[in-house]
Amino acid sequence: MKVDAMVLAGAPNTGKLQEVSPEEYEATIPVGGKPLISYVVDAIKSTPRIREIVVVGPKVLAELLPAGVRLVESGSSLTDNILRGTAALRNSPKILVVTSDIPFIHRDAIEDFLDRCAELQADLYYPIVSKEANEQVYPDCVRTYVTLKEGTFTGGNMVLATPAVLSNSKQLMAKVVTFRKKPWKLAKILGLSFVVKLFLKQLSLAELEKRASQLLGVRGVAIISPYPEIGTDVDKPSDLELAERIMGAVSGSREA
Repeated sequence: MKVDAMVLAGAPNTGKLQEVSPEEYEATIPVGGKPLISYVVDAIKSTPRIREIVVVGPKVLAELLPAGVRLVESGSSLTDNILRGTAALRNSPKILVVTSDIPFIHRDAIEDFLDRCAELQADLYYPIVSKEANEQVYPDCVRTYVTLKEGTFTGGNMVLATPAVLSNSKQLMAKVVTFRKKPWKLAKILGLSFVVKLFLKQLSLAELEKRASQLLGVRGVAIISPYPEIGTDVDKPSDLELAERIMGAVSGSREA
């Protein structure tokens, strides 16, 4: 299954990261001598299953992108950016939407996710990673977890979907991306019964998939990924410190 990729890179550096970086945009914040977005684009570009890559972000990113990667100028909101990227890839069979703040991502993690998606028939696929897998690789990384019947998970920073799903459900998709670190707000979107079940730790993956599919009007599935790199983003100073320590060490070893 060949797919196209959309990298969301329009977020201004107005959150917690502005305390430690003067960069105007989060995507250009340097880690290990490279801007955050470069790690993501390089990983996607090295993935055989990916055909075309579109980056939705400010014009300043043009000079940072490798040949063959198309820049679509970002708008004023996440919803607008998803719509712009989808329009640029409207003829794609499926689009892999990835945020630009996951510098640990690599080809194997992306390929594994796409392999698992190919085994199921759906319109939307969302990766989740277990707490055990995350803490085994990144024990110092603070993540937001949700405990379900099947275990305790954190959400990934990508989604695979058809252009129709992204276009027709753009507002709901934007809420899911925005609230992915706020389980209670996500549960409220699903309904009161889900808030109660989440509190009691009695909510199952099957129930989540069914309700999400009802809201979107399409078939959606959760994909359990063994790669925590999919969900380990950089959105606060401690994350940046961790990324600098890990990616800086990798960069140093390559130069040695």
